[in-house]
Amino acid sequence: MTQLDIFERIVALLNEAMLDDARWPEASALIDEACGIKGSTLTFGRDLEDGNVQIFFAKSYARGEHRSEHAEEYFRLYHPIDGHLPRVRQLPDSKIVPVVDLFSERELRTSLAYNEGYRRYDIQNGLSVRLDGPRGSRIVWSIMDPVDADGWTSARTRMIARVLPHLRQYVRVRSALEEAAAFGASAIELLDNRRVGVIQLDRRGQIMTANDSGREVLRSNDGLSDEGGQLHAAWSEDDSRLQELLARALPRLGQQGAGGSMTVRRKSWMPRFGLHVTPLAHWGMDGRSRRAAALVLIVDPAKRAPISPFLVEAALGLTPTEAAVAVQLAEGRTVRQIAAATGREYTTVRTHLRHIFTKLGCSRQFDVVQAIQALSNLPESRD
Repeated sequence: MTQLDIFERIVALLNEAMLDDARWPEASALIDEACGIKGSTLTFGRDLEDGNVQIFFAKSYARGEHRSEHAEEYFRLYHPIDGHLPRVRQLPDSKIVPVVDLFSERELRTSLAYNEGYRRYDIQNGLSVRLDGPRGSRIVWSIMDPVDADGWTSARTRMIARVLPHLRQYVRVRSALEEAAAFGASAIELLDNRRVGVIQLDRRGQIMTANDSGREVLRSNDGLSDEGGQLHAAWSEDDSRLQELLARALPRLGQQGAGGSMTVRRKSWMPRFGLHVTPLAHWGMDGRSRRAAALVLIVDPAKRAPISPFLVEAALGLTPTEAAVAVQLAEGRTVRQIAAATGREYTTVRTHLRHIFTKLGCSRQFDVVQAIQALSNLPESRD
């Protein structure tokens, strides 16, 4: 296989993994092979105003093998004392930097994270890359050491650079599906999902089918519409970008499709749609959708399922005030924003948060958010 063949296979596997995360180990293993690396960790999260970091997920794999014990140990022992992390967060988007360049000479001699943890995890001679994620989040790709003494050849770093935009797209789509409570959903389950608009396109870009949410978006003609069976955006600039995305996802026969994301302005005052286009050429679909060549996911921020504070209060044993704080935290607000919105002192909200930690038996805001989001994804009553 040529390098081009390998790269196209990586893109195809990442396209599949966007919609079926069981494909991630194979995609990760092929990236390791193509880049000549021992493995990597892909982390998706954001910084909070109070100095904490909210981690949405961290995938640590070496040649297709999950290294969950290493990831757990790193976040428990070394993450709080890893001095290079603030520098990674300040890196320009997509800049590939050797790990050693993010430590001072003194830190290379004294850092416990570098000299103990990084040696154990084979990343002392690795690379770090930061990517801009959706809505101010960050994606960090920590690349392990090279597999041999050849080091970071230009061919290896070129392959890493080529993979970066596709890794970013993988995270964007996985994030959108998680928000829509469709993480790991099959094709038919996605069509049944009411929290995200789903439109299937054939190879010519013709709309084949849409779920209820997708049809509602098209019928409203508020930013997106069905014009003669083709998907179009209301504003000419957005439509040009949309048609470019669709053309990349639906190339000529025999060529590799690529996914992409954008926001779409609406005619009304409502917030923009988030739109993700994903090729389906290599995705195992069921018989009803075998001809589908691309999937369009439409995320409407205004239609996020509300989280009931009453449910949180009853299910987690919190006071009404604590439940309200927990819900706002899960909706993406910082502690300072919660204080400003509720008219409480910052320290008062922090006190409520400590009480929540105690009752839930945790010590991180991430754990609180996970608990609340799990409740929000419970099936709705059909009574």
